[in-house]
Amino acid sequence: MNVMAKQTESELLDIADQLREELVERSNEIDKNRYLPQDLADKLAAIGFYRLVAPETLGGLGVSPEFFCRICESLATGNGSTAWCVFIGATSQYLFGALPTSQLKKMLANPNVITSGVFADSGTAMEEKRDGQPGYLINGHWRWGSGCRNAEWISGGIHEIDLTGEPLKKNAPLTRVFFRPEEVEILDNWHSSGMRGSGSSDYVAKDIWVPAERLAGDVQDSEYAQLPIYQFPKFALLGTPIASICLGMAQACLDEVLEESKRKTPQGSRRPLSLRPSLHIAVAESETILRSARELFYADIKESWRRAQSGPGSLEDRRLMRTSTVHAVNAALNVIDRMYTIMGGSSVYETSCLQRHFRDAHVASQHMMVGEPIMELAGRVMLELDDQAFGL
Repeated sequence: MNVMAKQTESELLDIADQLREELVERSNEIDKNRYLPQDLADKLAAIGFYRLVAPETLGGLGVSPEFFCRICESLATGNGSTAWCVFIGATSQYLFGALPTSQLKKMLANPNVITSGVFADSGTAMEEKRDGQPGYLINGHWRWGSGCRNAEWISGGIHEIDLTGEPLKKNAPLTRVFFRPEEVEILDNWHSSGMRGSGSSDYVAKDIWVPAERLAGDVQDSEYAQLPIYQFPKFALLGTPIASICLGMAQACLDEVLEESKRKTPQGSRRPLSLRPSLHIAVAESETILRSARELFYADIKESWRRAQSGPGSLEDRRLMRTSTVHAVNAALNVIDRMYTIMGGSSVYETSCLQRHFRDAHVASQHMMVGEPIMELAGRVMLELDDQAFGL
């Protein structure tokens, strides 16, 4: 189904690097718009960034989780909201493997299809035939719908209910529904301190009937379950890009200080900021913090991906990836906060990327996939109090 020639992972990363200048230049526009300008989203789609995760047999580019994260990290050095929309758009195609073939063909009629979605099962599906056609009546309210205003298809997590509204349990549960944008109400409620350009509005479905082919089941029950991407721990795939995006923004902040400190002479001083010993220590320590967090983060991803070539990830794989992900986010915040502070009043102006990355990173860090409960759960595993830890 993949009608475009596949580029290598390194070529895709080079393209992401080349986009940095444009993303920096358009950052104010992106923030004021409160979602990605459609021409930018279309450009990212034409490159293939929304298809990074899906395997080639399902119309995707099939890049490794490592390079998926490296591409998100690179984009984030230019603009965090853009990287975030690529992250959400690409992972929303994860369940292509569980969609009926008829629906997947319709979606891939546009090889540059833009998708978005929320994995949380904040909606319900009740079976209902119409004109003899099997289908479902959908109701739900999904929050943090990043990229939904650019998408051709918007998905939401659901659980099936019976006529009384009680959950319906099956051996192969339905997990997600795909909407056309006109079928849901996108609320104008994304007025945030950071990640302003991600367009992470809520969306609502009220008694929307969709044909049965629009609903995905559990990919682990599909014919594609043995592909490495579906052997790789799912929650790790959904969490690691958050860390890579934060690492990218932290690197951009460090680069900004290294450059701007040579030009800034603090008020009351006669010497450039770059000559202050305290700054020398700060940048050296920050670079070391970033380098060490990044090395651990990518080492755990690479090892888990190696294991996914032959079988599902272990509990230990999941624990290591989730903890190094949270650690990378916290390390990035540490560096961003320090760089923001050390540049003083210059950091607050829109001409400085420091204020934008500061805001964006602190919003990204609020995502439940990198919250403190992850470390609590990992600690329970280490103490042999939980041998399943489904949340990891």
